[in-house]
Amino acid sequence: MRFVVATNNLHKIVELKPLFPCHELLMPSDLGINEFCPEENGKTFFENAYIKARSLYELLGIPSMADDSGLCVEALGGKPGIGSARYGSNGKELLAASEKNSLLLSELAGVSNRNCAFVCCLVFYYGKQRFMCVQETLEGEIAGSPSGKGGFGYDPIVYLPQYGKTVAELSADEKNRISHRGKAAQRMATMLATLSLGCRD
Repeated sequence: MRFVVATNNLHKIVELKPLFPCHELLMPSDLGINEFCPEENGKTFFENAYIKARSLYELLGIPSMADDSGLCVEALGGKPGIGSARYGSNGKELLAASEKNSLLLSELAGVSNRNCAFVCCLVFYYGKQRFMCVQETLEGEIAGSPSGKGGFGYDPIVYLPQYGKTVAELSADEKNRISHRGKAAQRMATMLATLSLGCRD
């Protein structure tokens, strides 16, 4: 099946494509939509993912999937959470990933509680008020300093004790298997199969 993913983030598309081998994933720009920025005014990952998926479906009329994800840090009361992409921007230009990581590490300076969790919510919208949703997490700890070249975003500062490495140090296969987005995508792919939407020719 052919569907569009509500993101302008090429990194997310690269991670998602291998997890949906039976389907053709497109970006809005592939269909001539170069600016897709619906107002994400939800209060949860689900609400924002739903807003994006429904908005894109209404715009293009084809099945659409949206991902809303973020990093929740226990010592910061769950922040940056749904504001992870805009963390530290104060309504201005978005910070680079390295800048956000440095800011987060500075906020946790001297804090012993380093517990955190990545959260990913996927919403697949395929008709008026017809949608499916999955949400998964990946728990870890905020590292003392960035490490690793893989992944993107907060990956270099999220340490996984059970693997002895940060998310950015995982191989692509490891990350797809255990990450919040990888687990959510695997569940969504299974759900799509139950709808008999099948593999593309």
